[in-house]
Amino acid sequence: MLLLVFTFFSCAEKEEYNVLFIISDDLTATAVSSYGNTVSHTPNIDKLASEGVQYTKAYCQFPVCGPSRASLMSGYYPNATKTFGYVSGRENIGDARKTWSQLFKENGYFTARVSKIYHMGIPIDIEKGSDGTDDPASWDEKYNSKAPEWQTKGEAELVQGNPDGTIERKGGNVMTIVKADGNDLVHADGQTAQKASELIRKHKNEKFFLAVGMVRPHVPFVAPKSYYDAYPSEDIILPKKVKNDWDDIPERGINYVTSVNGQMSIEQQQKAVAAYYASVSFMDAQVGKVLKTLKEEGLEDNTIVIFASDHGFHLGEHDFWMKVSLHEESARIPLIIKVPGKKPAVCNSLVELIDLYPTVAELAGLKYSEHLQGESLVETLDNPKHEVRDMAFSVSQGGKTFLLRTTKWAYIQYDEDGEAGMELFDMENDPEQFTNLAYTPEYSEIVTEFQQRLIDKLKTVRTNDLGIDYTKK
Repeated sequence: MLLLVFTFFSCAEKEEYNVLFIISDDLTATAVSSYGNTVSHTPNIDKLASEGVQYTKAYCQFPVCGPSRASLMSGYYPNATKTFGYVSGRENIGDARKTWSQLFKENGYFTARVSKIYHMGIPIDIEKGSDGTDDPASWDEKYNSKAPEWQTKGEAELVQGNPDGTIERKGGNVMTIVKADGNDLVHADGQTAQKASELIRKHKNEKFFLAVGMVRPHVPFVAPKSYYDAYPSEDIILPKKVKNDWDDIPERGINYVTSVNGQMSIEQQQKAVAAYYASVSFMDAQVGKVLKTLKEEGLEDNTIVIFASDHGFHLGEHDFWMKVSLHEESARIPLIIKVPGKKPAVCNSLVELIDLYPTVAELAGLKYSEHLQGESLVETLDNPKHEVRDMAFSVSQGGKTFLLRTTKWAYIQYDEDGEAGMELFDMENDPEQFTNLAYTPEYSEIVTEFQQRLIDKLKTVRTNDLGIDYTKK
């Protein structure tokens, strides 16, 4: 008989907090105005940032929806659970471990999911109104927002793989733009905000854990036509283009969608960025509706509010588009935590999405397994100068490509032996990551140090609470 022994952490004094967790899909930190974007308009997220703690160096654990969400909800790195694909991860996480929301459910909270929390295929699961790879054990109630997505009525244009402009629109994971007819409720996020508000009002007199998943700005870029007015595409200034930019990037580091393989003209690139910003503004407005309901129901003083994204998104940097890459725009995320009674602040510590699970559980005084691989951020809520980590860790490409991000450096290694390539960027002097220093002799010691740090990190990541040492596999 196998006996599993778990040690649990808990908060000394239990607080009766509700939890409102809002997650956007494919939202890069560089598109949020409180993070420095002077073009994009995100007044509701900005207001939340001004009331909570905004984390400037937060990183996802996998820049693809499925494994990122499985990681943050389970509290384990993708390499620990071997969850790398478009799944929830329950089959890998196992029943012995409690997911974030399941922990709250089993401690007497009403738990609900509205739209995408675990993985859903966008647009297909929104078109069908289906669950995707949900985790039923996490929820008392769930709601799927259903919308026509790329088939929404309105002016449409495909700006990827359409050099001659003959295709108006296309389904799937491509950059179709729709300036939609009708109001916000035509769209999934409009319905999501409405349902989340309804649940807040219905369950305001009991403890709740409400997870609200916005699907924008994930492609297709679909939003009511009015949200496009603030972003004339001809006024969009694209990221700097550097001649021979790809020459020092390993082949595996060239993103799967580029301006080149997408056959995107400069005009199409401008339209893509404008449409992304319009989608962000639409999503932000829906976030505002949910937060307004929370305030109207008098719940601000006993509700923890978290806003995050599952990963970032390239908007033409290095002529890259979408996610998957471990470069900054794809791996870094916006993260805001607002806790009643805590002062607003900006925290520059390196943090990770998996840190949310132990943080919120500790705030609520709930016991959680010591084997969770996230770190509690509670101390940063009182002392934003507290350093949680000296390094953030993310993976991509089936868990075989690795990012080690320190305050000074971003190190990317392709495969565990590094034979497929390495990248090293000085983030203080080269924040846009144009000069790969990995093969420059004077930085060889730094590269060697990161190689060893990766070996050490993988040992800790792969050894989990079930006593399985994946380093031997």
